[in-house]
Amino acid sequence: MTIPEVETKRLLLRGFRDTDLPEYAAICADPEIARFMGDGKPLSAEQVWQQVAFLLGHWELRGYGIWAVTLRGSGRVVGRVGFHNPEGWPGFELGWVISRDLWRRGLATEAARAALQYGFQELRQKHVISLIRPDNTASIRVAEKIGETLEGKGKQDGAEVLVYGVWGCESGVA
Repeated sequence: MTIPEVETKRLLLRGFRDTDLPEYAAICADPEIARFMGDGKPLSAEQVWQQVAFLLGHWELRGYGIWAVTLRGSGRVVGRVGFHNPEGWPGFELGWVISRDLWRRGLATEAARAALQYGFQELRQKHVISLIRPDNTASIRVAEKIGETLEGKGKQDGAEVLVYGVWGCESGVA
């Protein structure tokens, strides 16, 4: 399948490539970023390769997935954004990760807003959730900026999470 691309003012969301692995591995090796993902531990280069293979497979199996987030102009991979809904997942989830050296610049919000719009308009999703660790205040702010509100609490991958969500008709991007 050809993974669609989404452009914003500063970003290009596109499928991961083999050449992205070193930049993406550096992001996933950052302990400050890793503490909010999976088991909370940084990923090795081998684990990053496995994760990217999973992300690309998700596109093939579901017809949607997670994009590499790149800076327009330089092409630098600065994170990931997109949709995750493997078997047994609690819903159609939008997630995002941005390199720590670019935090507080609105890039996560810009990427998440573009992905959310794609999810409502192109994928015709009616409801989108984001699972966020309670101490991840930056991601909570991003969720709120894109129109998500707290819908509940749960557990995912053994960790407590807050379930934020938005309905298409409430988001302003439906």
